[in-house]
Order: sequence, then C-alpha cells, then structure tokens
Amino acid sequence: MIDRGHGPTLVVIPGLPGWWRFVAPAVHALSARFRVLSTSLGPDCTLDADARQVVEMLDDRKIDRAIICGVSMGGLVALRFAASYPGRTAALVLVSTPGPGATLRPRHRFYTRRPWLCGPLLMLETPFLVWRDLRWSHVKMLFGRPLSFTKMAKRALLIESTDIAADCARVTSPTLVVTGDRALDHIVPVDSTLRFLDAIPGAQHVALAGTGHLGAITRAKTFADAVGAFAARSAEGRQGAA
Repeated sequence: MIDRGHGPTLVVIPGLPGWWRFVAPAVHALSARFRVLSTSLGPDCTLDADARQVVEMLDDRKIDRAIICGVSMGGLVALRFAASYPGRTAALVLVSTPGPGATLRPRHRFYTRRPWLCGPLLMLETPFLVWRDLRWSHVKMLFGRPLSFTKMAKRALLIESTDIAADCARVTSPTLVVTGDRALDHIVPVDSTLRFLDAIPGAQHVALAGTGHLGAITRAKTFADAVGAFAARSAEGRQGAA
C-alpha cells in the first residue's frame, strides 16, 4: 500500500495488470498536490471486492472522503466505488476507461478463454499498440514482477459483464473523464471513454495531447496538472453551493 504526499486525499486504482507500480509515475506526480493512496488490485477480481479494498484503505487511515481515480480498467473499480459509496467520493476521475456498452475485441475475448496459453500473446502485442507512449522504464515496470494471466482474463471479462451505464446512473460526484488522442489510443477507443460524458451528468473532459492510452503514466505531470485543476474547480463548486 502506498501513502505519499500531502493535501486532499486521492486514491489511484491501477488497470488490468493489477500492479500499483505500473501507475507509479502518476502516483509520484499527483503526490505533489495530493495525499495519494494506491494499492494493487485484489485477488478476487471483482469490482465490488476492489471497491471494498479502497474503503478499507480509507478506514485504516480514518479518511472520510477522497477523490477516486481509476486508470483504464481501474476506472471501472473507481466507478463502482463512486456508485456504491457516494458519500465517500469527493470526486471521480476516469482515465481511458471503457465506457457504457464497451466490448472486448474478438481476439481478446478468445484470449480470456485460455489465459495461460494466450496471455503471452497479449503481452507481445501490447508494446505495438502503445509504442508511441511506451518507454523502456514502463516496459520494465510491466514485466518487473510475475503477471497472473488468469486474473487479467477475469478482469477483462468484467468489461462486458458489468452494467456500466447502471453504475454511471448512481454517480453523484463531480467527474473528470481523461483521454488521449483519438488516433493514438489503440487499447480503449477514445469514443468509448467519451460515452461517460453522456452517462454521468455534468462530467467534464480533458484530452492529453500527443499521447494515447498511457498518458497518465507517460505525461504524468500534465495529467496531474489537469486533475489538480479539476479538483480545485470541484472544491470551489462545493463551497459555492454551501
């Protein structure tokens, strides 16, 4: 479990590989503005279990509310948290997250049927899909510990088995949707992520120029600046409403 920085509490939830260190650049950049908590996804591979893990992190530190930020697949965990625990969600940040109606590509659905056989194929193709973003340091982070292809397959299947729109309908917190350039994200189509703008009333959008799916990692400072500005606007809005 990671606890860094000072300021408003912000929780960063990692994506499909599940390891928190793959979002470490974002954690580091955000910690200049926030108290950042992060941990790896749990073994149950369900949105509810991972959302409860966030609750436990906050409870252990006696924190009532936090900004909840989910990166890629982790955005679905963040969304479930915001839908299930609205009183504990100061704001929601969804980064390159599959939106309502998202489906797996046919080959990726096939991969989930035999994860130990096909998982290495997924890892081989990923650098080619994100080559404009990827740096050697990110490759080392991804391959820096053993990956569970079985857990990754279970998490990937949540994209199609989850009623994402139903979770969106329960969100009451200010929401920021972050994408990269439409032509550069070959993992989660930008148009899929942008569906959150229609599904969550008042949701705001920021695009990280010149980057694709990994913008929160490869453009970490720009990402942190955008989240910081959004958090400031949200805080002003709450003060104005009061």
